[in-house]
Parts: sequence; structure tokens; C-alpha cells
Amino acid sequence: MTTNAVKRHAQRAVAAGAVGAATLGAFLLPAAPASAQPVTIPGVGTFEVPNEIPLPQAAPGLELPGQAPLPFAAPQRAGDIALDAALSKVGSPYVYGAAGPNSFDCSGLVQWSYRQAGLELPRTSGAQLASGTPVSVDDLQPGDLVSFYGGGHSGLYAGDGNIVHASTSGTPVQVAPISSMPIAGARRF
Repeated sequence: MTTNAVKRHAQRAVAAGAVGAATLGAFLLPAAPASAQPVTIPGVGTFEVPNEIPLPQAAPGLELPGQAPLPFAAPQRAGDIALDAALSKVGSPYVYGAAGPNSFDCSGLVQWSYRQAGLELPRTSGAQLASGTPVSVDDLQPGDLVSFYGGGHSGLYAGDGNIVHASTSGTPVQVAPISSMPIAGARRF
């Protein structure tokens, strides 16, 4: 590399570092006191560098003296979002072939609920049972798909031994014991 190329490379690195530090400071740090030491880099420019950089008062995962760290918010699982969506439809009418948002059949409720979580599931109960990752009934988590009657009926595990499902004509979307029907399998998405 020539001397001029090395100099340009160094100038770009210093300038990028200064811009990055200024940007980070603008987002994370409160306004610093005006006390700053100017630093001149020949051929690049003069920059104000504070004598000390104040720490933010609170930031997730950062522990400051005398403060407990703020926890990072864990992203919500798709199954949790789907379960919340399904539970919001308890009482909605069962209509054969309906896939929401106002009425549902069993697989339509499951499909609509997972769509609210950003996942597209197959439309029929049998196809839903054939997709996803198999999971043991002993390892069910809220939002897992539970299939019944050889794959002809589906619902979402609601926790505590219950499912939410659209059962049959004349019965609205409801929460029921998982033991009320013969289980064919379970899937996690």
C-alpha cells in the first residue's frame, strides 16, 4: 500500500470511529458536561473528546454500582402468541370450513391463531399434524398443536391439561380438558 493509501485508510477508520461513537453517544448517553479536550488528527480534523463519559442511568443487562441490572425482554414464542390469539376467540361460533376472524372450525382456529404469530400453517387438521416438529404429550408447551381422533380434530394446548378448540356445530370456541378426546399426536411450530 502506498503512503497516501495508508493515510486515506487511517483517515476513514478514524472518521468512522468518531461518527460511530457520536451516534452511540446520542442514543445511549445523556448530555455530557461541556468539559472536553480537543484532539487534532493531522489531515483528518479536530474532535472534542470528553474528560469522562457518563454512563446511562439504566440499560438492559448493564449493572451499575448500587443498581440491579435491568433484564432483557425475551422475545415471545410463536406458540404463546398463537395461544393468546386463540383464547381471544373463546365464545366465537363454530362454522364448518371457517377460518376466522369471526367464526372457526377446529383447523381454521389453529391456522388463524398461528397466522397472528406470523406463521402459515396448513388448513386441515391432518395436514397440521403432518407438519411442525413432533412433541411428546408429556413435553407439551402452551401453544403446541394437539391432534385428536386420528388427526381429524385439532386444538392448541392451553396449559394445565387444557386445550382451546372449536369443537363442533352448535358449540362455540372453548377451553376443554385435553383428556376429553383421544390424542393422535402433538406438534410444535
